[in-house]
Amino acid sequence: IGNVLLKDEGIGVYVSEVLQELPCPDGLSLDIIDGGTCPDLFLSLGHVDKLIVIDAADGAGEPGTIYRIEPEDLECNLTDTASTHDIALPHSLKMMECLGKRPKEIVIFGIQPGEIDWGLEPTHELKEVVPNVVKLIQEEMEKC
Repeated sequence: IGNVLLKDEGIGVYVSEVLQELPCPDGLSLDIIDGGTCPDLFLSLGHVDKLIVIDAADGAGEPGTIYRIEPEDLECNLTDTASTHDIALPHSLKMMECLGKRPKEIVIFGIQPGEIDWGLEPTHELKEVVPNVVKLIQEEMEKC
C-alpha cells in the first residue's frame, strides 16, 4: 500500500510493480495487489492463508531501514484515524478480524521513508532498498 504522489510513501506500490514482473512460485496461488491508499481493499480478498503488506513506516531509523512488524504491534486507536491512506492499516486488519476474514498469517514490512512530500519518484535510498524488500517477500513465499 502507499501513496505514489508523496515520494517515499509509495514504497509499497513500487515494490508491487517489481513483484508483478516476477514468476509465481510453483504450487502457490498468489495475488499481488496494489492497494494504493485503500488498505480496506483487503476486506474484498475473501479467505487468504497469508497476507504480506508493504508500506512506509516511520520507526525513526535511517531511510531505507526495513522493519518486520507484527500486526499485534500496531496500535489500533479508533479515535486516531489520521493516515495518508483512506483507512489506516490497523483499522483494516481489525475489520478483517471482526468479519472473520483474518488470514492465518499476516506479515508487514515497513520501510523507513526518507522524504514524504509531493513528488512522483521515491528517493534514491528507497529505490535502492526495493530489491531487498522483494527478496524478503520471496523468502516469505518460500515458507508457504
